[in-house]
Amino acid sequence: MLLPQAKESKVNENLSNKMALGKSIKMYLTIFIATTCIYMVLYQYHMSRQPLAANELVKPPLYIITPTYRRPEQLAELTRLGYTLKHVLNLLWLVIEDANKTNPLVAHTLDRIGVPYEYLVAPMPEQYKLTKRAKPRGVSNRNRGLDYLRANATEGVLYFADDDNTYDVNIFEQMRYTKKVSMWPVGLVTKTGVSSPIIREGKLDGYYDGWIGGRKYPVDMAGFAVSVKFLHERPHAKMPFKPGYEEDGFLRSLAPLQNNEIELLADECREILTWHTQTKKNPAALPFNQTRYGNTNLAFIEKLLVRP
Repeated sequence: MLLPQAKESKVNENLSNKMALGKSIKMYLTIFIATTCIYMVLYQYHMSRQPLAANELVKPPLYIITPTYRRPEQLAELTRLGYTLKHVLNLLWLVIEDANKTNPLVAHTLDRIGVPYEYLVAPMPEQYKLTKRAKPRGVSNRNRGLDYLRANATEGVLYFADDDNTYDVNIFEQMRYTKKVSMWPVGLVTKTGVSSPIIREGKLDGYYDGWIGGRKYPVDMAGFAVSVKFLHERPHAKMPFKPGYEEDGFLRSLAPLQNNEIELLADECREILTWHTQTKKNPAALPFNQTRYGNTNLAFIEKLLVRP
């Protein structure tokens, strides 16, 4: 049996050992934290001295001009296009409606998709609405987009993307570096099934399209992009209110433009990366029966239907 003095000595010894162990652990933790901090500082310094990788550089901006108008398919088509554009960096989506005022349903849809956008209106002039002939749809919208770019952009590339087309995201990355005008094939257009520049021995040698119609540039709206800087150098360039000749008229207004200045994308026009798809037209929804369904979820869905 230990004497009181021996017990006290043993307690003091255990206490000293615990304190020494605590100091050792604290010291090792301090060394570990300090070493980690020094390593992180050195790593950050090293990374700051490295050149940016190509995919980390700020890419030239893209301005996607999309005409739209009120119809049952409107929100569906904007949603489809919007989620395609969501995969594209440094992009501003100019959604321009043929209307006198904006539609809250369209604005809500654009907010939900989350692509940076400007929602504008540009009604078709009354003289064209009243004609019994083919109407120049989307012209006032696209010209409004050109006006916006002249006022708000100095660099980048513009592209007319209709909301009922289909796009491979690769075409957006390719068009992004257009210096003046770039072109590529568009599938599902006219009786030939494709509208495309003809490339012979690496040079532009005409156009392949189911309807030439005396056009200098018989191309589809989805088949070309234009540099914003190049547009600024042509202050009078615009799209004409002439059905069937909108693309041709706009490209003509960019003169002078030589064939050798047109950049040929999509593997020198060997690939199809855009398609002129068209959504089936749907009739207007039947009137909502408020008496029968007013206290159900259908009352909420009814508010989401776009009626002509």
